[in-house]
Amino acid sequence: MTTTPAQVLDFWFDELGPDGWFGGGPRVDDLIRRRFASAWRAARGGAFESWQATPEGTLALLLILDQFPRNMHRGSGLSFATDARGLRVARRALARGQDLALPEEARRFLYLPFTHSERLTDQDRSVGLFVRRLGVKNRARNRAHARAHRAVIEQFGRFPYRNEALGRETTPEEAAWLRDVGYMGEVRRFGG
Repeated sequence: MTTTPAQVLDFWFDELGPDGWFGGGPRVDDLIRRRFASAWRAARGGAFESWQATPEGTLALLLILDQFPRNMHRGSGLSFATDARGLRVARRALARGQDLALPEEARRFLYLPFTHSERLTDQDRSVGLFVRRLGVKNRARNRAHARAHRAVIEQFGRFPYRNEALGRETTPEEAAWLRDVGYMGEVRRFGG
């Protein structure tokens, strides 16, 4: 069966919802893996380019490239295997103004590929998008997370919590930060 943008969006927004997006776990990971592993493999290989003709299609493609692998491949380097492609899709979407055609709840998922990037310029763009293009709903929390990601990249040039999955050596400074502060410590520092 071929995956459609509507199937992806219905699953993400109607079936899974906010509790599953960021507070998932093994059950959510397995559900996404069972339903969308083949779609992710296809997207990794370049499929679904035509979906970018509409804001909704672009959003569905970005969910497959950016969100689904973080669940399906949690703890593995494959979690980040389609990040570069997701970032390219997100850049095109912004250049076309597709983000502004989506409801705010959905729009943030077009910005997350910038948040997930280990480049400071992408982090700067992420913070700007979360500050200027999202309204009042969850504003403080969204901004705190965007600023926390940026702070980690500014300090380390990478996300230390990805080191093990990517086979990277953790520096003593990163180990101290992971032990004493961590990502949620950064979020709290920015008011989230």
